[in-house]
Amino acid sequence: MPDHLSQKYAEKPERTTRRKWLVVGGKLLITLLTLGLLWHSVVADAATAAAWRRLLTSTLTGEGRTPVLLALALVPVNWGVEAWKWWRLARHLEPVSFRRSFRAVLVGLTLGFVTPNRVGDYAGRIIELKSRRLDALGAVFLGRYGQLVVTVLAGTAGLVYFLLTFYLYDYPATGLGVIVAAVLVNAAVLLPLYRSRLLLAVLMAVPPLRRFRRFLAVMPTYPAQAIHVVLALSGLRYVVFCGQFGLLLYAYGAHAPLGPGAAAVAGTFLLKSLVPSLNALADVGVRELSATHLFGLLGEPVLPVLSASLSLWVLNIALPSAAGLGFVLRLKVFRKKKPVGATTQASAAS
Repeated sequence: MPDHLSQKYAEKPERTTRRKWLVVGGKLLITLLTLGLLWHSVVADAATAAAWRRLLTSTLTGEGRTPVLLALALVPVNWGVEAWKWWRLARHLEPVSFRRSFRAVLVGLTLGFVTPNRVGDYAGRIIELKSRRLDALGAVFLGRYGQLVVTVLAGTAGLVYFLLTFYLYDYPATGLGVIVAAVLVNAAVLLPLYRSRLLLAVLMAVPPLRRFRRFLAVMPTYPAQAIHVVLALSGLRYVVFCGQFGLLLYAYGAHAPLGPGAAAVAGTFLLKSLVPSLNALADVGVRELSATHLFGLLGEPVLPVLSASLSLWVLNIALPSAAGLGFVLRLKVFRKKKPVGATTQASAAS
């Protein structure tokens, strides 16, 4: 055997060991960051800790116990619907079970907890796939974009209600312009979901964005029926979110009318989605600021709204992120490649 080949084979185990240690170190770092942020968010931060104590007190003493328990019971429903959506998207790429899809969603949630704009959600779902991981980037984007479309459709309706009711009541022409602008925005957001080739064409037309085209090239391969399902599941998950928020508001003593209250919830979710965040912890301030302002216009006091909004974050983000840590530690980041001989024999057998 030539010397350079011997050196290559000698270095391979060392490189593999180094890679394994990097993976272990990465997992431990993610675990420590997640636990640190959870501690800072739920225990160290006074406002969040107060809301959490209030939530536990209400549950244990019976005050608001039923709506809080219902909101808690909807947490697995919420992420179960998201796992269902990811399962429908992922099986377009390779055979995948619902159980593995649910695990991928929890892993992505945990990784997204400590990464800017929750980009770790992409890594968590992609790692769980055995092949076509590059195409999986487009699949994850498609699922998240479908959720954004629902958020924009409902949120613009909610914000238009507040603009027309509290700010533009005496300006009908301006109000009409706002309605037309909202319709155009909704159409512009909805169009790329069903005409993804237009989105790819736009990416090619803008030089700095061209490098993203290969990641989203899989989107046009999804049939319209699959897009319908993604949009429907995104809408179902949105309804679950809104239902949880409404239950927590009721538990804490906020009693806004159903229609205006739903508009305030929709507007809160939209404003939170439009503001980039450093991590899941940063979403807390944006959501609370939006919720207290919109519900304040409806005459609701700050404390019940603030408590409900913080509790919603704890139930849907903090607790599932902690639960996903167990899956993160057992992740197989790198898949073992099959020997060439085995691949050839398998191909011949088939």
